[in-house]
Amino acid sequence: FFDAKIAESITDFDAFIALYPEQDPHHWQRGLSYYYAGEYEKGKAQFERHQTVNTQDVENAVWHFLCAVRAPGGDLEAAKKALIPIEEDSRIPMKEVHDLFGGRGSVNAVLAAANPDGVIDESDRNHLCYAHLYLGLYFEALGDAEKSAEHIRLAAFEFPMDHYMGKTAQVHAKLRGLTKP
Repeated sequence: FFDAKIAESITDFDAFIALYPEQDPHHWQRGLSYYYAGEYEKGKAQFERHQTVNTQDVENAVWHFLCAVRAPGGDLEAAKKALIPIEEDSRIPMKEVHDLFGGRGSVNAVLAAANPDGVIDESDRNHLCYAHLYLGLYFEALGDAEKSAEHIRLAAFEFPMDHYMGKTAQVHAKLRGLTKP
């Protein structure tokens, strides 16, 4: 996945799950691969299964939303109505990200939560990586390629992080042909 070899990553996840089928609900990572492969129904189903083992994860709700928007017959309004409710994800800026995708929040609220004092330390860099990744994905769902690219570039290049979602921002940039500004 980190090499942006999406089909191969799905093959690898499938091989693992064939050996350990009880692990299927835990593999939200396969859901990301399905999203990037354009297999939105499979991604949506993967995130629904993941919800059974991780009930308070905004990221799971958001990726489910992203797949629901692009799945056959999907649209923004239906995805907003079907947004998985999350009440207890205390990670910064996940509450604001969930509110945004649910139509109750704003871009400014996500950014303010990620960096409330304007001084950027290492934890703020991490929060800004997440904020810009999810803002980029939000604008991609809205069909605004320019704003999506702006935020993905910030997540991938300005605030890069060496964890799964930080690397996902970099994979997203690579798959969308975005380069460092």
